[in-house]
Amino acid sequence: MVLRSTYWLALSYFTYFFSYGIFLPFFGVWLKGEGISSESIGLLLGAGLVSRFLGTLIISPAIKDPAHLVTGLRILALLTLVFAVGYCFGNSWAWLMINIAGFSLFFGPLVPLTDALSGTLQRQINMDYGKVRVWGSIAFVIGSALTGKLISVFGHNAILYSLIVAVAAMFLGMLLRPSVKPAGEKRESNAPTISLKALLSETPVWRFLLCVTLLQGAHAAYYGFSAIYWQEQGYSASVVGYLWSLGVVAEVLVFTFSNQLFRRWSARDLLLLSACCGVVRWALMGAFIELPWLILIQILHCGTFTVCHLAAMRFIASRPRDQVIRLQSVYSALAMGGGIAVMTMVSGFLFEYLHAGLFFVMAALAIPAIFLRPRVTPSAAT
Repeated sequence: MVLRSTYWLALSYFTYFFSYGIFLPFFGVWLKGEGISSESIGLLLGAGLVSRFLGTLIISPAIKDPAHLVTGLRILALLTLVFAVGYCFGNSWAWLMINIAGFSLFFGPLVPLTDALSGTLQRQINMDYGKVRVWGSIAFVIGSALTGKLISVFGHNAILYSLIVAVAAMFLGMLLRPSVKPAGEKRESNAPTISLKALLSETPVWRFLLCVTLLQGAHAAYYGFSAIYWQEQGYSASVVGYLWSLGVVAEVLVFTFSNQLFRRWSARDLLLLSACCGVVRWALMGAFIELPWLILIQILHCGTFTVCHLAAMRFIASRPRDQVIRLQSVYSALAMGGGIAVMTMVSGFLFEYLHAGLFFVMAALAIPAIFLRPRVTPSAAT
């Protein structure tokens, strides 16, 4: 069956983030329901994060030809499904460690490779990336909300069964054929591909990677400790949930109208906007706890996360075609994986001693990005 390429990508984003909306908030809850101790849960989730980082950094760049992206996505989705089903066959610590490492290893590269496919197809069919990617954000909200309801009715096992169904749907969706196949690059034998070391040594590239790693890493305190902090200040779990949803709604709106809002903005301009939103958002989060301020803080999520990601996609798309997949993989590994992983560990230590002061540290983390923003020269674009 052939599906219009934009619909194929939207379906891929939807099923992936629906799965992630189950895994990210609730997998620790499933482990707890299986009788795993808090210390072991921390180790298992940490191992999964490291495995995700390695998968994104190593597996994604292995697909060098854009023509092979769809096949690569299908293989990774199948392997992810195998390890998701594997959770059903035991709950010993060693077995769970093997499964979460395998699951994360193959689940992690799916987004950077789908983004690389989006970047490739953008050149071929003039696709609006924001309107396609927004379906991932919508799916995350639906997946999280629906799983929460299922848990209340069927207990913690609803998490695992929902995850398996969602990953299976992702795999089946990827078996459909996109109407436009990504065009492979025909490289001349005397024109070797740039090495990773040479790519990272380019000033615009390393400045871009450092900038987005700081901006996305500053979200670690929010992802890890905002719910704890707000509940300590007297807000109910339902209010905290609504606040999180508000942030995702703001994200969805900006993704949807990104082409109209930022048509004439360069990646450098978008990074400036994101950095300024980061400084303001995290400082407000450390200074105020009243609900009107929290609503404003959550609306700013579209500036701190979404605008930063749009800037990254615009910068990567401006690079020569043979660098897109590799740079997309490094971006996902560092900014969306390694940076957040390191800052989560740092945030755990700082939150214990600084509490609300932790968010001022995140605001300070965003300041250098204002000055690190790379310039995109015409020679770098294709």
